Amino acid sequence: MCSSVTNVFEIGKYATQLQTVDSCSYKQYAPPPKSLLIATPIEASHGFIVIAPQLYTVAGPDISDEIYSVAAITNWLSEGLCKILPPNIEPNFHKLALSGHSRGGKTSFAIALRKQNITTDLKFSAIIGVDPVDGMDIGKQTSPPILTYVPHSFDFDMATLVIGSGLGDVKRNSLFPPCAPKGVNHENFFNECDKPCWYFVAKDYGHVDMLDDDTRGVRGKASYCLCKNGESRKPMRMFVGGVMVAFLKAYLNGDNGYLLAIRDKKVSVPVEMKFDHYV
Repeated sequence: MCSSVTNVFEIGKYATQLQTVDSCSYKQYAPPPKSLLIATPIEASHGFIVIAPQLYTVAGPDISDEIYSVAAITNWLSEGLCKILPPNIEPNFHKLALSGHSRGGKTSFAIALRKQNITTDLKFSAIIGVDPVDGMDIGKQTSPPILTYVPHSFDFDMATLVIGSGLGDVKRNSLFPPCAPKGVNHENFFNECDKPCWYFVAKDYGHVDMLDDDTRGVRGKASYCLCKNGESRKPMRMFVGGVMVAFLKAYLNGDNGYLLAIRDKKVSVPVEMKFDHYV
């Protein structure tokens, strides 16, 4: 089993096709509410379709617009997604997961908690927060605040995965605050999750170490300057991708062998990690 499980941290058996869909690209049917980056099997290499909304270019102190946009995209999926996917790819809308990194992780939890009174036509079965951050500090949360500091208070009926960075709460230098400060980071999100919840922390890696090595533009270059980083990004990318795939296989496909092998250290993991869970 271990040899097959090891592959969860590597590129999967399917080739991957990336497709950019602009919110005004399609005239013959309803376009998505926001531009999307879609990875499909030919497949996202472990067999999942990945839809990445392009939500903003400048982050403000309020995520309400992102919440509304993600809800609108979710409601668009059943009508519009099949029309832009390759003809040999058929999505299963009964197996949906919601995921986000940093501010996007906060947004994912906001959707699951129905913040801003949003509703979605489709039901999510799992949620993943990749180093989620609720703001600058306790009492300085971006609106709407997610954390209540009441243990196990998140009230949503889905499995949860929280992935944290061990260096996220460390300042890169005296000029910049930590990118994932204590009090509003992955540890707090995990503490408020209810069963079933899985929690993995990459000990020697930072808040943006799961990004590509070459991140373009001003924001991409800044990712090397603002946050405390590990030695290289590839191990963190492999770790985050592998744990996400193992979690999704368990809670969407009913195959928990990969996730249990990581938990029980029966497989080589690309980073030193800490682990906890409620099941």
